[in-house]
Amino acid sequence: MEKVWVIAAWILLVQLLAGCVPIQPHPPAADSTLQGTLVVFHAGSLTMPVELLTRAFNARYPRVTFATEAAGSLVSARKVSELGRQADLVISADYTVIDRLLIPAFADWNIQFARNSMVIAYTDRSRYADEINAQNWYEILTREGVIYGHSDPQADPCGYRALLVWQLAELHYQQPGLYTRLREHCPPSHIRPKETDLIPLLQSGDMDYAFQYRSVAVQHGLKFLELPDEINLSRPELADFYRRATVDIAGAETQVGMPIIYGVTIPRNAPRPDLAVRFLAFLLGPEGQAIMEEAGQPPIVPALSEQADLVPGELRSLVIPAAGGK
Repeated sequence: MEKVWVIAAWILLVQLLAGCVPIQPHPPAADSTLQGTLVVFHAGSLTMPVELLTRAFNARYPRVTFATEAAGSLVSARKVSELGRQADLVISADYTVIDRLLIPAFADWNIQFARNSMVIAYTDRSRYADEINAQNWYEILTREGVIYGHSDPQADPCGYRALLVWQLAELHYQQPGLYTRLREHCPPSHIRPKETDLIPLLQSGDMDYAFQYRSVAVQHGLKFLELPDEINLSRPELADFYRRATVDIAGAETQVGMPIIYGVTIPRNAPRPDLAVRFLAFLLGPEGQAIMEEAGQPPIVPALSEQADLVPGELRSLVIPAAGGK
């Protein structure tokens, strides 16, 4: 009997060495030395990714708690710049919001970490759902009885990006007056503070279509129409064409069309910048990147910064200078 056990042990050892029996990696041990509350102001479109990220971070650091607030990115930044609120992280759906409203008075640097694209979200209950496509969507939306909406351009980047899409569509499809026609068919009652506020209206059938980020449509299991690259704000190589569209934002510079890039910073008034740095290292590392990818939001790898020399030392190996930066 003893010989049988010896032989079995040798077989198992040979299999392990040959890779026949996979060795399961052990997850990192929980670290209870890191503790405290991390305050995060984030874009509404990041609600689900932030939930996934904080849950995974908590598995590693169980004594860290999170106080998260979702809002339009302009609102999130103004909580710091105008209301004097304290936050450890501000995560924006448009990295230029951080540049315009927080740097240099309230923050020193800005990391560009993820991309997205604009789509038209809908459900099986949406009027003409079986007809809409990338060539006729603007005709479908302006038919009598069709209800479509977007978020508030004065509060949320997804809102002004919807208007940029409409302007670019007028140019791309060579349809003079299309931008004005789309605005006329979308009254203020169809506009909500942030893009995720439109989801319940789609799901209940009270709204047929909504201009959304692709990631939000994916996360909520919605159907969505992919728009041509020339108008969906996803392609860096089309930046010159995107710049032909502009939207005026109250209290801020005119918003010029550009590829969708998300940004994050640690404000100067952060109560726990140490926790914020640790969380950012997680977000920008392999596990955080995988979570963003799974949530339908391609990460920028490596992350970019126009102020790379000012980024905390613990993060510099994860960030490279953006074009025109240091």
